[in-house]
Amino acid sequence: MGLARHVVCAMSGGVDSSVCALLLKRRGFNVTGVFMKNWDSLDESGVCSTERDCEDAHRVCQTLDIPFHQVSYVKEYWHDVFSNLLKEYERGRTPNPDILCNKHIKFNHFHKYAIHTLGADAMATGHYARTSQEDEEVFQQAHIAPPTTLFRNRFEIRNPVRLYKGADLQKDQTFFLSQISQDALRQTMFPLAGLTKEFVKKIAAEAGLHHVLKKKESMGICFIGERNFENFILEYLEPKPGNFVSIEDGRVMGTHKGWFTLTLGQRARIGGQRDAWFVVDKDIATGDVFVAPTTNHPALFRDTVRTDRFHWLTVDPPAELAKTQMMECHFRFIHQMPLTPCTVTLNMDGSVWISLSQPVRALTPGQFAVLYKGDECLGSGKIIQLGVSAALGRAGPFRRKHLCDLRPLLYISDGCECLMVV
Repeated sequence: MGLARHVVCAMSGGVDSSVCALLLKRRGFNVTGVFMKNWDSLDESGVCSTERDCEDAHRVCQTLDIPFHQVSYVKEYWHDVFSNLLKEYERGRTPNPDILCNKHIKFNHFHKYAIHTLGADAMATGHYARTSQEDEEVFQQAHIAPPTTLFRNRFEIRNPVRLYKGADLQKDQTFFLSQISQDALRQTMFPLAGLTKEFVKKIAAEAGLHHVLKKKESMGICFIGERNFENFILEYLEPKPGNFVSIEDGRVMGTHKGWFTLTLGQRARIGGQRDAWFVVDKDIATGDVFVAPTTNHPALFRDTVRTDRFHWLTVDPPAELAKTQMMECHFRFIHQMPLTPCTVTLNMDGSVWISLSQPVRALTPGQFAVLYKGDECLGSGKIIQLGVSAALGRAGPFRRKHLCDLRPLLYISDGCECLMVV
């Protein structure tokens, strides 16, 4: 028998990563648990949740009798993730910190630390996802040197690792992994791939890991936790008051503290209004936030988006798309939202147009358009442009003007009627 393979497990102090480490140890691997510290302040109740999570992760490693390490990426998180978030909010967009955190921190800095500093053969996380690789294939990837040339030899035979949904479709986390690199994916194991959340909890209970079972799942900003978002973001961005403007008739409905405190589709807290109004768009030049009555107002629905350069998990676009520039697949921009059939068009600059089979509510610039073909997650691209809304055809003069003006692709109009969008 040779030496056991060395696997570094990312430990968060929660039940998923704890069971991940437990399963790896039971399978005979030489496991090291590592906790990442990525944020450095108290939450709104004055508690440093990072310290508590670190203690929980350390306790799990003690129970499993595996080495425990801590590593700090506070500086990297600030530069690579959080400062990017602030810039996106100022541009009127709504970023996704969890996708960015996985891309820049866990599957970049942490991946390199696990492989190069700790000398691991592979890293592992508690994500509910699976890949096309068997364990032995993961270990065979460990010491392959990256290409030294700028462009890959076009005749090089490649067998890219693919990312697939986990067995528990309610917990599937491929959405959050849609921007990670092929290099990291090749050297990552997902021990929870074939398990349901309930079964993972059962394993934790039987192993006596009761302290992690009692914790509620993290639902806040990646590594920052649950907070009042408006109060939190105003700690970092200066208030920029503006008006809530009715998309119906241009009436000023009230005021807000800054367009970056609001996202498309959310209920607008407007003083003195008995009925609910919802954010349908933002104009950062004027500070106006446009609102509409009712949660399913037509102005909230669109069926076309454009992304920036699309990140394909297999590096290259699917053969069908590369050959014809068009492909049928499925789309989502929010974790766990129903997948929507779509047609994807590949642009010369690597960006894509996505035409949806039906209008979707509150498509949001800054969020990621994640594409699926069957169970495979193909990758994602940041939404940078929206098509016109479903309200355009029955809009009054004010609304028609603004529904055409607010980030259209290109429109040709005849007086007050928008005739064509391309």
